[in-house]
Amino acid sequence: MKTDALSWDIFCRVIDNLGDIGVSWRLARQLRQDYQQTVRLWVDDLKSLACIAPQIKPELARQLLHGVEICHWQQPFTAAKPADVVIEMFACDLPDTVVTAMAQSKHPPVWINLEYLSAERWVPEYHGLRSPHPRHRLNKTFFFPGFVPGTGGLLREKNLIEQRQAFDKNAEWQFWQSIGLPEPGADECRVSLFCYEHAPLATLIDIWTQSPVSVFLIVPQGIVTDRVVRIMNTRISQIGASEGVIKSGQLSIQIIPFLEQSRYDRLLWACDLNFVRGEDSFVRAQWAGKPFVWHIYPQPENTHWKKLDAFLDYYTQPAGRQISKETADTLRKFWYGWNAIGAIDPAVWLAYIDCLDVLEQHSTDWMRQLTLQDDLTCNLVQYVGNQL
Repeated sequence: MKTDALSWDIFCRVIDNLGDIGVSWRLARQLRQDYQQTVRLWVDDLKSLACIAPQIKPELARQLLHGVEICHWQQPFTAAKPADVVIEMFACDLPDTVVTAMAQSKHPPVWINLEYLSAERWVPEYHGLRSPHPRHRLNKTFFFPGFVPGTGGLLREKNLIEQRQAFDKNAEWQFWQSIGLPEPGADECRVSLFCYEHAPLATLIDIWTQSPVSVFLIVPQGIVTDRVVRIMNTRISQIGASEGVIKSGQLSIQIIPFLEQSRYDRLLWACDLNFVRGEDSFVRAQWAGKPFVWHIYPQPENTHWKKLDAFLDYYTQPAGRQISKETADTLRKFWYGWNAIGAIDPAVWLAYIDCLDVLEQHSTDWMRQLTLQDDLTCNLVQYVGNQL
């Protein structure tokens, strides 16, 4: 198996604003840092990448960061010699000039379509299948991330679990200080919020203002923060602001700058509950080992609801210790409400928060179960090595 001294081209079109570029950037960095590969990341929207990698300068056509060459994917595409491995992220179409250059190479590169993450039952069957190009003597392999053996696995840096385990109370306190927040109160539920704009935020904010448990909500800057402010402004007579914290009843809200990826990971580790969206933050919430709520990317005809159910089936019935049916039903009902399959009301929130301790232990067990599998980058490197 040959895995050393290989070059990789990763192509990413930004559709989900941060989810697809988040996955692409983590993959590129891990290939470079954990496997010493030569990596070139082609991105059509450098401003989105700059949100999670603030050192990026969107006006530059080429730049180097963490050992990864980052190139602005522009039209028309400037011809470039293909790398040993070419990855198209999430079925983005490669430029015709790249495909032609691949076909004309003396040793055509390994061509991989890294697909979206799904827990659906058909994924292991389709993982690793090849598709011949209709005109060129090229084969493309479909690589599916996943939660079970027989799939590509999940992105996980080699030292991630060790870093997570080393994040003790002192490290947590230092993290809160670093982003200008006080330590959580004894009876406070600290929550991070990252979701799509159509989430039922107004309903949940109203529930939180009257919650029997104090909620401290942390919202990274973005489109959703504008909506949060608008919602809270409808209750202007009830709101008092102190040192940037917006308060209403039992709810306190702090808007923070968008965090670089490794610092966002620590936010997930430090919070009691994490609302996440799309794919990148969804996976990182699972490595946090904390209760989380997933806002799945919407698809036509509500196809995403089937994907949500597929994941919940695995998540609530993992190998080894399982949560009770009552707890699983409570979790599912809350997730359904957040994803517009059902409704969220005070009773749904109260039932969920009552299960939070059980769900925290369950999240830790789930994380440990996932670590038994090889990670996505490891599987990619092994697959490519076997092809060369």
